[in-house]
Amino acid sequence: MTPPTPREDAALAACLLAVDPGGLGGAVLRARPGVERDRWLSLLQAILPAGTAVRRLPPGVADDALLGGLDLTATLATGRPVQRAGLLEASADGVLVMPMAERLTRPTAARLTAGQERHGYAMLALDEGLEEDEAPPPALLDRLAFCPDLAEPPGPAPHGAAAIAAARARLPGVDSPEPVIEAILATAMAAGIVSLRAPALALRAARAAAALGGRDAPNAEDATLAVRLVLGPRATILPEAPPEQEAPPPPPEEPEAERPDDATDPTRGGQMEDVVQEAREVPLPAQLLASLAAATLRLRAPSSGRTGAERISLKRGRPVGSRAGEPRNGARIALLDTLRAAAPWQRLRPAPPRARVAVRREDFRIRRFREHSESTAIFVVDASGSAALHRLAEAKGAVEMLLAECYARRDRVGVIAFRGAAAEMLLSPTHSLVRAKRALAGLPGGGASPLASGLDAALAMARLEKRAGRTPLIVALTDGRANMARDGSSGRAAAEADALAVAKLLRAEGHSVLIVDTAPRPQPFATTLAAEAGGRALVLPQARAEVLAGAVRQAIGAG
Repeated sequence: MTPPTPREDAALAACLLAVDPGGLGGAVLRARPGVERDRWLSLLQAILPAGTAVRRLPPGVADDALLGGLDLTATLATGRPVQRAGLLEASADGVLVMPMAERLTRPTAARLTAGQERHGYAMLALDEGLEEDEAPPPALLDRLAFCPDLAEPPGPAPHGAAAIAAARARLPGVDSPEPVIEAILATAMAAGIVSLRAPALALRAARAAAALGGRDAPNAEDATLAVRLVLGPRATILPEAPPEQEAPPPPPEEPEAERPDDATDPTRGGQMEDVVQEAREVPLPAQLLASLAAATLRLRAPSSGRTGAERISLKRGRPVGSRAGEPRNGARIALLDTLRAAAPWQRLRPAPPRARVAVRREDFRIRRFREHSESTAIFVVDASGSAALHRLAEAKGAVEMLLAECYARRDRVGVIAFRGAAAEMLLSPTHSLVRAKRALAGLPGGGASPLASGLDAALAMARLEKRAGRTPLIVALTDGRANMARDGSSGRAAAEADALAVAKLLRAEGHSVLIVDTAPRPQPFATTLAAEAGGRALVLPQARAEVLAGAVRQAIGAG
């Protein structure tokens, strides 16, 4: 039997959703606006029962429009409070289409899911953010059964509106046999799905498929269809995948006494000369700085964003509602909210001459805005002899990748290097990506590793940026082999103690810190340093997987 194509599965998902919209929750359509998405929406609307409400969620919808509230016009006209229905109530037992679902905030998503449980509508999340860091809130996606493949337009609907109506009438009497439930649960566990809603949605999809087939209980084909459409897009592992082989143990670490000095090159037998290495490309997680800023600032600020800490303002930014207060010192009055606060009291208040509405001081509402503070990424690069000997070129490549991310996010960038006896500021905070790359390209490597001095310079720059109203983010790339203390004396123990002391200051002042371990083998001290700074540690990856695969293929071909 020929397996169904993605076009046929997309059409089947629309039919099942039309049978049980509220129970299946809806679907996420991850595609750009185009004929594929429009045809799927048209197909669904054509097989829904006549009179089904299909509403569209406006971008940035206010809570009163979403949940309902006071009808200001009718209230002022009648002199008594008149309530109006919100968008969620108007979508009851219908379909709510949500454009740009990847931009929905978590509070809005919470209101949508709570409204779905109360009013029973299906949600269609139009996810137009095809990047990895852009997606609707996970709590919303967890409640949507289907994610059809819209790489090409869906096929024709295998069931018409009459068959859908008959299946909807038959659905309440469809049973849920225990073997089907056990099979769906076992498949979800084997696929690595941890959500309990996913198998529940798959069971409802199997019941809807049975109702479409005129059966009183789902059979094996119905369960297979439900698993393919609901659990397939959520699978994190392949059930048939063989167990992974254990990695070989790492080679024994050299004794401390037998290690070459960090500032010397064993191949030359003497002091390592200053060398300038070109940046080498290395892989790093996508949107690393954005995810770090969001994770760290969420704990230290009222809220956080992609380009810096968010703060509430009364003068500029994105509107986020209103609060009680008087329009003074530049605050803007929220006229409609003020009228809504005054309207219910009009019968109890004598209206002034030539006035339609009596407004008192306690009725005033002022606008609130949310604005982002500008971010500054401070790169602290280890250019000591050990770093130059091992992975200075790859560290430069990592910084260049992060610089490109900073440019895309419109962040300011500062570069500090440390080697020899002290740290040096190569570039004061700037928006110029060209200047940052030029300063990095000419950075030589060699000498001792004064890690504490580098962190001291980063702390001083972070304090200045924070005082200027910007959000500093410190990214230190080091192999973790500090051997120069603050006072200029050599010795690993004193150098590491000084670095940990600066890390504690960074944590106490609430700075966001990322420690990137550039050593050939991960160093425990880098993890300890990140923990003391209250930040995150990241091991600089080795060569790309495709490079290694190419080398293997080349070796096989040569053999």
